[in-house]
This record gives sequence, structure tokens and C-alpha cells, in this order.
Amino acid sequence: MTSDDALPTMGSVTDRNPTRLRDDVDAAEAAARAAALAAGVTIRELTELPDLEAVSRLFEGIWGRDAHPPMTTELLRALAKAGNYVVGAFDGGTLVGACAGFFSAPAQGTLHSHIAGVSSQVRGRSVGFAVKVHQRAWALHRDVPLIGWTFDPLVRRNAWFNLGKLAAAPVEYLPNFYGGMHDGINGDDDSDRLLVHWDLRSASVAEACRGRVPRVDAAAELAAGAVVALGATPLGTPQPGSLDGAVSLVAVPPDIEGLRTADPGLAKEWRVAVREALVPLLASGASITGFDRSGWFVVQRQEGIA
Repeated sequence: MTSDDALPTMGSVTDRNPTRLRDDVDAAEAAARAAALAAGVTIRELTELPDLEAVSRLFEGIWGRDAHPPMTTELLRALAKAGNYVVGAFDGGTLVGACAGFFSAPAQGTLHSHIAGVSSQVRGRSVGFAVKVHQRAWALHRDVPLIGWTFDPLVRRNAWFNLGKLAAAPVEYLPNFYGGMHDGINGDDDSDRLLVHWDLRSASVAEACRGRVPRVDAAAELAAGAVVALGATPLGTPQPGSLDGAVSLVAVPPDIEGLRTADPGLAKEWRVAVREALVPLLASGASITGFDRSGWFVVQRQEGIA
């Protein structure tokens, strides 16, 4: 469900130093154990029907789609049987989080992480972080170098989680990627998504999985000459700016999910405004290099590209 045209291919183990590969896996597994311990959960692969039914129900509750669950038990069963990534995070005997992903084309040798969700009962405990760190270790153990996934760029906490906490790299803006989803999270808004790649062997990702991430400071970027490509008015409406800066800042609203309920029209204004800022910036050769958790994407144009 992605357009991964330029993904790196997966080489054989003999292409690289086996000792280095083993060290990478050992370190990743240690980070996964530490993250799960800190979150107070146990994470394990799921294959049996009762567990998979529980995952489907968990996703139903999170997305508010009882009539059309995001992932059916049957599909989860097939993915697990085929050797894909289907895991649950348990607080004691209670399922509180889950994630499912599937492998991409054989020549690419990468994993697409399709869906992940955590119960609101454990929000703030970094259960989602523990699941992703587990996913990295699982993939490295199988000599998979990269994981890709999509997220809604208007959801501020998700942008911070993916770019800030996990050090994933945005590679493509996908307008209305899934079409109308009509659920409790997306409402009737277009399903724009940002595709990210997670280079599992990069130093920045390894550091992020140990809880060490550099701070992105939008105010410092402004002081250094960045321009506002999209800001907000005092009334909370989007305010387009200039798209010609070497470094640009693109704002997102504080709570797009609440806004979709309280003011769907304004939520759609924000969707269009963010799309009309990020799409041309990325098309011009710029890259999203970070996210300030106060609500700003930092976009940097490569030298020599106007």
C-alpha cells in the first residue's frame, strides 16, 4: 500500500560482516527488552485465533469502525501464517496494543508497517514506542534493512512520535491515500498521508530506539533565517506564507481530531493548507528534516536546488 520506488534492496547475509549483523541484532533486541520493561508490557507474536480476534476488536475500538474493522481476524490470520509481523502488547493478560505489517516485493526486501494502535487505557506509558522498537529488532533478526509506514501529517502527536521519537525519514506526501475512511479518527476528511522510511541500521535510529533523540527547535530555525511556509492566525485558521525559503516551517493544528468533530470545515481547511505547502516543497527537492513537537515541520531545501 505504498509507492516505494526507490527502496534499497535486501542483500544476503554473505554481503555484509556477519559479526556486525549479529551485534546489530543483539543491540536491537536489548533496546526492545528495555522499552517493553519501561512500558510495563510483554510483546509477542500472535498466531492463534483468540489472540487475533482480540487484535481485531482492539483496532475496532480505537478507530470506531465496528461495522468495518480496519483489520479482520481472517486477514490477520493469513498475514501471521505467511510469516508477516503480527504482534500484541500485553499488560498482564490484557491486550493493550497491537501492530501488523507485511513484506513488500521480494527484490525490495522491506517491511511495510500497515497498522498500529494502543488502547487509551495505557496512553502515556510509551507502549507504542515499545512496539516499534520490538518491530525493529524483529526485522533486523530477519535481515530486513528498512521499514516503511504512513501516518496522518495533521496529527501532531503522531508527527512527533514518528519523526522525533523514532527518527523516521519522510519520503513522500500521499494525497487522499486511502480515500474516504469515515471512522472515528479520520471523520469525513481526506486521508492524506506522509510516507516514512525507517533505516533500521542507521545510527540515528539506533540512538532513537535507546531513547536518545536530538531536539528540533522551530524558534531557533526562525532566528537563523527560516521562513514560515504555513502558519496560524490568532483565530486558529491556517495562514499560508512563502515557499521559497532555504529552510521552511509548516504548522499543523494542535488537535486535528478534535477539530474534525468541533469544526469539520476548518479541519478541511487545514488539510488543504498543509497539502498545498508540503507537496510543492517536496516536489522542489526539499526534505522534511524534523518536527518540533510544538507543531512545526522543518523542511530544508538542498543546496543548489531552487
